[in-house]
Amino acid sequence: MTMQSPVVTCADPAIDHLDRHGYLFGYPIAHSLSPLFHQTVYDHLGLRWSQLLLESTHMSQFLRLLKNPELYGASVTMPHKLSIIQHLDDLTPEARAVGAVNTIFRRGDQFVGTNTDTVGVAESFFQNVRDPEAIFRCRPGMVIGGGGAARAAIYALVQLMHFSTIYLVNRDGSEVEAVIAWCKLQGYGDGLIHVSTATQADALDGPGAIVACVPNYLPVTESEKEARRVTEVFLDKAHKGAILEMCYHPTPWTEIAAISHRAGWQVIIGTEAVIYQGLEANRYWTGRQISEMPTARVKEVIAQELSKAKL
Repeated sequence: MTMQSPVVTCADPAIDHLDRHGYLFGYPIAHSLSPLFHQTVYDHLGLRWSQLLLESTHMSQFLRLLKNPELYGASVTMPHKLSIIQHLDDLTPEARAVGAVNTIFRRGDQFVGTNTDTVGVAESFFQNVRDPEAIFRCRPGMVIGGGGAARAAIYALVQLMHFSTIYLVNRDGSEVEAVIAWCKLQGYGDGLIHVSTATQADALDGPGAIVACVPNYLPVTESEKEARRVTEVFLDKAHKGAILEMCYHPTPWTEIAAISHRAGWQVIIGTEAVIYQGLEANRYWTGRQISEMPTARVKEVIAQELSKAKL
C-alpha cells in the first residue's frame, strides 16, 4: 500500500495592513527569497503590497484564499506546480508547453496560470553574457536534469534563445525519455539528444549554454557518476560558454558550479533566474513594465541575503 504524505497546513497570513496581497504557495519554502524580492519591487513602486508565505500542502486552503478580491496573484512552487493546473481557468502558451505553472494572475474574473521560469532562464543568459553571438552561435544548448525545471529550461533554450539542438544529461534515462516525449508532443522537442555516456559526449560538439537543474549532491551511484562524467567531458571541451546553475540553496556555489568555473566557463548563479522570472511575474501583477522595476536594487538585496548565508 502506498502511504500518502500528511497534509501540511498553516494559519491564514494577516492581510489587513495591505492594499493588495499575493502568496508564495509551496512546501517547504521558509528559506525562500521571493517575499523579500517582491517587497523590494513594491516599495520602489510605492505600492502597499506584499507577497506572503503560504507554507502549506493544503490545496483547499489556497483555493479559498485566491477568492479574496484584493489578491493580485500568486507564485506557486513545489509540490504544486502541476497539481494547480486543474484548478485554473486558463493557461498561457508557455504554461501549456512546459506543463507546469509557477505564476497565477487575474484576467478579469479568471485565474490564469503561466510559467515565468522560461523567461528567467533566457534572461539570465541575455543579461549576463557579454557576447552571446560568439558564445552561442551555431552551438548546441544543454540541460542537466529530467524534471519540470528541465522542461522549462529546454523551452527557454529552444523557443526564446533559438538553439536548434539540445543535449540532455541525467542520471535517470527514463526521465529523459519522458521529457523528450513531452517536448515533442508540445512541438519543441525535435532537436533533443539524450547523451548518456562520456564516450558519446566525447564525439559531440561542445555546447554554448548549459542549464543545470539538479540538486547539489556528490554522485554516488554508477548512473550518477556517469552523468557527472558526461558533464565534465562537455565542460572540458575547447569552446567555453556559460552555465546557469539553478540550484542556489543553501549556497549557489555548488559542485557543478565549482567544476564549471575551474574548466573556464562563465557561471551564472540561480538567483539570476529567480530575479528575472520574478520581474516577469510582476509585469503580469502590477501592469508595469520591467524597465520601471528596480532590477539593480533587487540584485543588491538578494546578494546581501546570500552573503549572510555564507557566514
